[in-house]
Amino acid sequence: MSQNLSASASRKLAHTRRIVCNGYLRDDGLYDIEAHMTDAKGHDSTLLFKDVPRGAPIHDMRFTITIDASLVIRAARAHTDSAPTPWCSQINAAYAKLAGIAIGNGFMKEVKARLGGTLGCTHLTELLGPMATTAFQTIMGLQEGAHTSLAAVARGEGKPLLPMLDACHAWRAEGEVVQALRERAGEPAARARVRADV
Repeated sequence: MSQNLSASASRKLAHTRRIVCNGYLRDDGLYDIEAHMTDAKGHDSTLLFKDVPRGAPIHDMRFTITIDASLVIRAARAHTDSAPTPWCSQINAAYAKLAGIAIGNGFMKEVKARLGGTLGCTHLTELLGPMATTAFQTIMGLQEGAHTSLAAVARGEGKPLLPMLDACHAWRAEGEVVQALRERAGEPAARARVRADV
């Protein structure tokens, strides 16, 4: 049972961050993963370079990556509609450097190597986390037989269609979820460990 920890204290909205991610199947067989992020304060703000009224966006950023079925980024485009400084949007074009990176093990490490620190924008780079999981959800939801392909993967046939394998507790290779999928696919319950080399 969840408990509202602030029930005994009055409170006032200070900040709202909204992130919405959408995944699209394109007519050319590729996928667009779009993110839109806004930050707004619950009060008027006086920033170094502008005043922002309560509820108006301090950050308003959009980011699109185009990926293929193997989760390789083919193109990336960032757009800044609103930011705290006039120079924030100057880094948007740098995100084209994401082309060629595969979403999977080591993804964020490679992103930081290309766009970390002064090479990128903190907020745009942070969006790549939810965009990556949106990419998984988009592709897995559209791939026919993705879950039943586990048996073939366990036998070493082809690339895994389960990139979430060993990514968290529930999806550990020897856990109950993967065991249930193996059984559903006709694989013996305690058989070969599935490779997670996405």
